[in-house]
Amino acid sequence: MDFATGLGLVAGMAVLAAMILMGGDLGMFMDMHAFIVIFGGASAATLIRFPLSAIFHGLPLGMRFAFTIRRMSLRDLVDEIASIAEVARKSGPVGLEKVEVDDPFLAKGIRFVADGYDTNFIRDNLERDRDNFLTHLDEGQKIYRGIGDCAPAFGMIGTLIGMVQMFANMTDPSKLGPYMAVALLATFYGATVANLFCLPIADKLHLKLVDEEINRTLIIDGILMIREAKSPALVREMLLAYLPEKHRHSADDAVAVAA
Repeated sequence: MDFATGLGLVAGMAVLAAMILMGGDLGMFMDMHAFIVIFGGASAATLIRFPLSAIFHGLPLGMRFAFTIRRMSLRDLVDEIASIAEVARKSGPVGLEKVEVDDPFLAKGIRFVADGYDTNFIRDNLERDRDNFLTHLDEGQKIYRGIGDCAPAFGMIGTLIGMVQMFANMTDPSKLGPYMAVALLATFYGATVANLFCLPIADKLHLKLVDEEINRTLIIDGILMIREAKSPALVREMLLAYLPEKHRHSADDAVAVAA
């Protein structure tokens, strides 16, 4: 689990709750009209902006990946693929049937090699799988960013509605307070939804998308080299290019010590 996402959300809500309770109570910040303007308007705008299928795919996928973290680092992934290449060199493709890995994408590639599929089939299938996954993840981050973009705008719309209602009822002082509350709370809801939830989650999903693209491309290259019976040392050297410079040097040192 990606604790940073959960910790950030909890900390943000705690700060808001503390500021609210220091000057009153939560009931002061509850208003159904402002809630309808923000969540109803943002939902309607999202339905107009994106296809329904993209919303059904993107929202749950985005939320799941915003709170999950990859089990293996890039360095561990290189080491594991190199060890798989060692198994393939000693036992042949059949020996890969006994290899167990946690990453489903890597496990799929290993199964293709063990079953004897040709290189073009493996490349096309894995690249298509990678691209489809990245497309859905990109849809998720775009949807959350879209909600984050339109929520403050609907907050302003709610503020304008509240101001119009307030000025239209200047003769009745008892209505000025509720209408002013709608005006201010709509802006508050819109800013909170955008800047505490949607936009941070969209940014986190963008980073996850970049990481997943690198990891899955690395896996594809590693699987293809294993299929072509490349030596484990060559597989490791080729995949080290995916690592940042400082991690690449430490990996080289580790290989030299092992040798």
